[in-house]
Order: sequence, then C-alpha cells, then structure tokens
Amino acid sequence: MSMLKIKKGDNVRVIAGKDKGKEGKVTAVVDGKLLVEGINTVTKHAKPSQANPKGGIIHEEAPIDASNVMLVVKGKATRVGFKTVDGKKGPEKVRVAKATGEVID
Repeated sequence: MSMLKIKKGDNVRVIAGKDKGKEGKVTAVVDGKLLVEGINTVTKHAKPSQANPKGGIIHEEAPIDASNVMLVVKGKATRVGFKTVDGKKGPEKVRVAKATGEVID
C-alpha cells in the first residue's frame, strides 16, 4: 500500500460520518484505517473470559477510514502534501501542510 499522509500521534478532525466535526489523536494505523481516541465508538457485548471474568458491555473505538479525516495543524484542518528537502543524509521526503506550506515533520 502507498504511504499514508496521516501517522500515529497526529491530531485529526473527522470530515464525514456520524462523528463529523470531532477531533482526536490517532492511536494506530492499520491498512488505510485509523483508530482515533474518542471517535467512532462502538458497543460490544463480551462473554465472560479469564481476562474479563464478568463479561458485559464494552465501549471501544472502531477503525475509521483515512479518507474521512483531515490533519489538524495549529487548530486548522488541512490537506497534506509531500516535498523533498535536504537533510543530514541527503534528500528527505517530508509532509507539508497545504494550507500554510509549513513542514509537519
């Protein structure tokens, strides 16, 4: 799969779906889908197990597609582009905020 424009630890804003407008921090990236704190929360019914002896109802975040979020830089949602800059070991590919032209990492 191609390189994603959003990484673990980024702050993102949801632009589509039931949580539209909410912001959160990316906790995991798996196959083009993201786990975001407090976003896309689902309810699961768990049977009792050794890890969870009582069982019951569990609330957890479900993955959300990367196309449904935008990166937040300085409080503003922005698209992400790439640019090549000179680094310590030669040219490096870095992420750039389209709204400001600022290098993200």
